[in-house]
Amino acid sequence: MATITLKGEAFNTVGELPKEGDKAPDFQLLNSSLETVKLSDYKGKRLVLNIFPSIDTNVCATSVRNFNKRAKDLENTEVLCISRDLPFAQKRFTDGEKLSEVITLSDFQTQQFGKDYGLEIENGPFKNLLSRVVIVVDEEGKVLHSQQVTEIADEPDYLSALKTLL
Repeated sequence: MATITLKGEAFNTVGELPKEGDKAPDFQLLNSSLETVKLSDYKGKRLVLNIFPSIDTNVCATSVRNFNKRAKDLENTEVLCISRDLPFAQKRFTDGEKLSEVITLSDFQTQQFGKDYGLEIENGPFKNLLSRVVIVVDEEGKVLHSQQVTEIADEPDYLSALKTLL
């Protein structure tokens, strides 16, 4: 369990993030076409998992924009932006912002991703949403980097995550 804060007030997550060197847990998430997507669908590609509470908040939206800007320079890499927002809301945002370099995926249906990755918020006003996390996975599904952002209102450390891909 990790302790995170929202403007200084402490909350917990349900478990521990996968650590560097761990095999990333498989997942089943929905894309904007309501199709199920699995981790194994990306075998052979590197992944940046940009995980956050809701695309309808400023910091979450900013992280999607920032990763979209950086994604075009990453070879053999997909940036997956994951939340529990409905796929329709995710699509509305990316289409409205003309963001084509990231893929939005939703954990709203099974809500298993947040539990399996140890990042679901356990208590407080964001209970059951996903905490702000960045995980980088190599072509074989091994975790290269993971960051639990301790203050929900802060952006992730983009450069630390991306330099693992250089």
